Amino acid sequence: QRYSILRDLIQTTMEPQPDRLKIKREIGLIGGISIVSGTMIGSGIFMSPQFILSYVGSPGASLLIWTLSGLYAVAPFYLDCDPPQLLIKSIAAGAILLVTIVNCLNVRLAVRIQVVFLFAKVLALTYIWNGLYQGLWSYAGWYNLNFVTEELKRPEVNLPKAISIGVSLVTVLYLLVNVSYLSVMTPKELISSNAVAVTWGNKVLGSWGWIMSVAASLSAFGSLNGSLFSGGRLSFATAREGLFPEILSMVHVHRLSPTPSLIFTTFISLIVLLSGDFETIVNYSSFLGWFFHAITVSGVIYLRIKKPELPRPYKVFILLPVLVIIAAIYLVLAPILDNPQIEYLYVALALFSGIILYIPFIHYKVCPGLLTKLTVFLQLFLEVAPAEKNM
Repeated sequence: QRYSILRDLIQTTMEPQPDRLKIKREIGLIGGISIVSGTMIGSGIFMSPQFILSYVGSPGASLLIWTLSGLYAVAPFYLDCDPPQLLIKSIAAGAILLVTIVNCLNVRLAVRIQVVFLFAKVLALTYIWNGLYQGLWSYAGWYNLNFVTEELKRPEVNLPKAISIGVSLVTVLYLLVNVSYLSVMTPKELISSNAVAVTWGNKVLGSWGWIMSVAASLSAFGSLNGSLFSGGRLSFATAREGLFPEILSMVHVHRLSPTPSLIFTTFISLIVLLSGDFETIVNYSSFLGWFFHAITVSGVIYLRIKKPELPRPYKVFILLPVLVIIAAIYLVLAPILDNPQIEYLYVALALFSGIILYIPFIHYKVCPGLLTKLTVFLQLFLEVAPAEKNM
């Protein structure tokens, strides 16, 4: 009986209705800032700033690098021993699954978690600053709020405001923490440390130094929540434009969360987690990230020229996308030319392999009956239905 009722509901949502299913606008300015800042501040700020200093060789130059670039790096959690890889991946997989469940069950709870973890990590970093110690700088994640504009209240006002405030907050915070690191430790000590925040905790807090390890874990978990929250909306919007299977464009009929796209994002995340060690995963994500940044920003210029009539509540100065494209192309090509690695070939093959699936099944709709049956089955199983755009 339950499935028959749900089937009727799904069939109803397929037909034109005056009031169709929509994702609610649950994210305010504070939630938006939390997504931007909370996703940017991960475990890296606590762990391994020594790499940048070792590359540039100057404390002043390293501070300049933190200000001008968006390097993201995370060092091992422990100082004196390497924990088993199975344990590391199990904890990471558990965190991914926990965040997925929260995001599927309650959108508002996911936003509240993001706010709470942002405040927790800011307090931890402020304490480090007061102790005159500095950590790693990372800006990855500033763009994540763009993926959830449909759920953002007054996006034409809150989107640019949240990004500006969030990035400014993280920039000032990271610079203060970097100055703090270099004030307490010599460059040689900083470079030799495998987890700078933990080393700081041992020196400043003594027996309470383990708090920094906990703070790094909490910071990473908050960043994971923000990344999954926004990343799930990316495949959701892509499917709604007809570029991904239709099931990914649906939301839960009661909780209004994009459950299928969140599960899909989780599945991809777990595959990446199991694919290699930390360095390999960073090589994958960095290359892919800047590759798609270049493509996305190129789309801004293309639409500005080809579709000038489109509504644009927020219109960016055209020179800025051009500069971003130049920087993105450099950041994609420079590592390959400087130090070619097999990982880049794997990533390129993975990118183009998507064409093999897209052309027959999405573009030409080969075996539409099979996809339709699978979609209906998953709709019944996940209790999801199509949703209108929340304009």
